[in-house]
Amino acid sequence: MGRGRQKAKQTKVARKLKYYSPETDYRALERELTSHSQDTEREDYDDIPPATDDWDDVRSSR
Repeated sequence: MGRGRQKAKQTKVARKLKYYSPETDYRALERELTSHSQDTEREDYDDIPPATDDWDDVRSSR
């Protein structure tokens, strides 16, 4: 029977979170995303060997 107060508090918190919209600094977000993507592109693709055509073996055996 003591669930009414708890449920009311959870509802209040949920409603507060649902309608909360903080100010977004889009310039900072853009800076973070562009600087991070440029750094990881170089690092991620340095270790990948060049692509090979696996069908070369099949074509040469015909």
